[in-house]
Amino acid sequence: MKDFLKFTLATITGIIVSSVILFFLSILVLFSMASTTESETIVKKNSIMMLDLQGTLYERNPEDPLSLLFSDDYIVYGLDDILSSIKKAKENENIKGIYIQANYLTCGYSSLEEIRDALQDFKESGKFIVAYADTYTQGLYYLSSVADKVLLNPKGMIEWKGLAASPIFYKDLLDKIGVEMQIFKVGTYKSAVEPFIATEMSPANREQITVYLNSIWEQITKDVAASRNISVDELNAAADRMMLFQPAEESVKCGLADTLIYKNDVRNYLKRMAGIDEDDDLPVLGLEAMTNIKKNVPKDKSGNIVAVYYASGEIIDYETTSPLASGTEPMIVASEVIKDLRKLKDDKNVKAVVLRVNSPGGSAYGSEQIWYAVSELKKEKPVIVSMGDYAASGGYYISCNADTIVAEPTTLTGSIGIFGMFPNVKGLTDKIGLKFDIVKTNQYADFGALGRPMNDGEKSLMQMYVNQGYDLFLTRCSDGRDINKEDLDKIAQGRVWTGSTAKELGLVDELGGLDKALEIAINKAGIESGYTVMSYPAPKGFFESLMETRPDNYVKARMLSGKIGEYYKPFSVLENFDKCERIQARIPFELNIQ
Repeated sequence: MKDFLKFTLATITGIIVSSVILFFLSILVLFSMASTTESETIVKKNSIMMLDLQGTLYERNPEDPLSLLFSDDYIVYGLDDILSSIKKAKENENIKGIYIQANYLTCGYSSLEEIRDALQDFKESGKFIVAYADTYTQGLYYLSSVADKVLLNPKGMIEWKGLAASPIFYKDLLDKIGVEMQIFKVGTYKSAVEPFIATEMSPANREQITVYLNSIWEQITKDVAASRNISVDELNAAADRMMLFQPAEESVKCGLADTLIYKNDVRNYLKRMAGIDEDDDLPVLGLEAMTNIKKNVPKDKSGNIVAVYYASGEIIDYETTSPLASGTEPMIVASEVIKDLRKLKDDKNVKAVVLRVNSPGGSAYGSEQIWYAVSELKKEKPVIVSMGDYAASGGYYISCNADTIVAEPTTLTGSIGIFGMFPNVKGLTDKIGLKFDIVKTNQYADFGALGRPMNDGEKSLMQMYVNQGYDLFLTRCSDGRDINKEDLDKIAQGRVWTGSTAKELGLVDELGGLDKALEIAINKAGIESGYTVMSYPAPKGFFESLMETRPDNYVKARMLSGKIGEYYKPFSVLENFDKCERIQARIPFELNIQ
């Protein structure tokens, strides 16, 4: 028995010691891998920047320590990294051109437009841009069409078909499991609730989607027509032919592509463009290498700071209340944003703030808190909003009081309205044999009970509360935009607009990207003696991110979003409905623009 206990204890001790050693070795390996990505890049002569696109685009590339352990089939890019890299490539005399390898990129058309504008600016340096794909998605073809040469695999395809929106509806599913969604909303066009209570789009929703899809498509075709020297009518005719199924030769014939070439021959093609002999090496710099190139800019000693504060993702009240949190998914945590904006307000070196908003909205309460923080910040220094893919509903709420609002023509914004959703699960509990009873002291003591439908008194109270929230939203936008409240209500009602239309309506001041917003901020601040642009909030360090990463959410995001794509977010909302704020100022959980 003594020998048994001795060997057992020795085995357990060995396992514990081995586990500890392996843990620290793993941390050491991760740290080593992370540190190797941070060394400064030295640019060789006749280099090419390669924009290899095959992943998901966020406003900023989050510190993602676990990505070092995964394969490259799920890559996250930062829009800020891409834009700064294109600028560096333009300014660096050793970089001769940019090569776009267009695989796939999950993002909105506004982000693509901003990258495209940066590439257009790059071309003004006289350097070349070449794009190649085996198959171009429509979004990446829009981006790649700015290139001097668009290359296509001889057996490849170009997805050019126009835009469509295909919302998913859950009502029949909810009916089958015995769940009824009780809805309270203000806004004829507030369509975020429709998937839970209907089986098709309402006439109002169909109208607004038709308008903003046509507006986005008009901008896309106008840009492609200018770059490819093709008329808009010819582009629409090509879309009606569904170019994805046409032979590659047809894409060249109708002007969408320039040359058919196998990927294996692209390197020699680039060498000729760069004036390099085929026998010589072609230095290629990926996005990671480009981000580690130091900008050739003299250090500013004025002490003036122009802050760019990134507010990206769903708006939530606190860190733990998100129904969509998924590893690297960015969120706007109201409690954190308020603290950060207060620090910027009190920092005397910060002369102006550009609030970069890329959000479909979220918690109405959280939106109001951020609105107040922006208002307080505005009292001390200029606040300019730069809108990304979305700045709608709650995203517009937190933007409306800025000194100036800048949006891309394809930005989705507006959606001034709120709603509330409360599930009644009585049908489900009846099916599985659960019964409820109640003892209460007052009429509404059991308000919000899920096992029964709301009574008329409760419904009246909820609708009154939502009406008050909408009136407050209208007031904030009316005051911020200096638009009569009654006139604003006519273009509000939860309706989504593109940036170009929003400018005509007075919801937006200028069209453009982050650079345009920075230019306005600098002018409004009256800065003349130099400045430094700094991004906030400060990125988290490697180990801080590692400690905060939730493995279950991280793996779920990688595995599920990779497998079921656009269906992941809506189902994650249903899965985590109990964590979702009941009163929301947001556009639909998933727009499904294809």
